Amino acid sequence: MNKTELIEKMAAWPGLDKKQAKTALDALEAVVTDALAKGEDVALVGFGTFSVAERAERQGRNPATGESITIAAGRTVKFKAGKTLKDAVR
Repeated sequence: MNKTELIEKMAAWPGLDKKQAKTALDALEAVVTDALAKGEDVALVGFGTFSVAERAERQGRNPATGESITIAAGRTVKFKAGKTLKDAVR
């Protein structure tokens, strides 16, 4: 499902039209992105938790040449599914 399809599904809920659904989804994206950029976790009980993890510098390989390269340290986003979401998928 892509963003447009998600907005359409959200708009199918009573009391929401497409414009409101798009605004709500855009607001959620902005708030989660801002919190993660600040290093904060975002926990949605039952759904899951978004967090930031630190990655150490590591060695990799250029697939085209086979040459060894150093991949810089950085930060990445992690998501841990909550119990309700896990149970729904099982």
